[in-house]
Amino acid sequence: MASIDASADDTLDLHLPEEFVALFRSAGDDRAGTRTARARADLLDGVADWGPSATPVGVFHLVPVDVDRDAALVARWMNDPAVAAYWELTGPQSVTADHLRAQLAGDGRSVPCVGLLDGVPMSYWEIYRADLDPLARYCPVRPNDTGIHLLIGDDADRGRGLGTELIRTVADLVLAERPACTRVLAEPDVRNRPSVAAFLGAGFRLAAEVELPAKRAALMIRERAARESP
Repeated sequence: MASIDASADDTLDLHLPEEFVALFRSAGDDRAGTRTARARADLLDGVADWGPSATPVGVFHLVPVDVDRDAALVARWMNDPAVAAYWELTGPQSVTADHLRAQLAGDGRSVPCVGLLDGVPMSYWEIYRADLDPLARYCPVRPNDTGIHLLIGDDADRGRGLGTELIRTVADLVLAERPACTRVLAEPDVRNRPSVAAFLGAGFRLAAEVELPAKRAALMIRERAARESP
């Protein structure tokens, strides 16, 4: 856009109708809202746009949560005793809905997702900026480190290697879609041996045990390999 020279001899005294000014102001507000939405998405480089991935166990797709659509299903998973032991979100659906809304109303540093396998919802994920998370108070993190929380929803899907394959897939997605990210982190409860084993099988290493307010965590790290560099 050309700049206006305030020192020019010829000036134009332009009076715009108030309706036009209001319309322009509204358009500016819309653009500001769009910029805000993009800024939020940019904290995790648009998880909603990452798309499906082919895996050895089927086509997997991370889909950001819609509370009205997904809260009942995620709440059912949270009330499964095998899940409740580590997530501590048991109770009525409103407990889960509040947990989901708190993330969706935030600045985009954590995105709750449902994992679809061949189109069927079967897992819950939180993709989050570890460097902007309280985790950073308890262990060293790097700029743009990205964290993963997950649960496998139904007992029939546990114990047959799905977790390992899907963790590997999601870590691959993070590193492919977030060029600034050099590490993917997770911090499962040390008592959750199947989860720790799944991360190890997916290419993570056990870096340390970390005392967090609600648990003793196994800090799992997957580094970006040289061949994965953007």
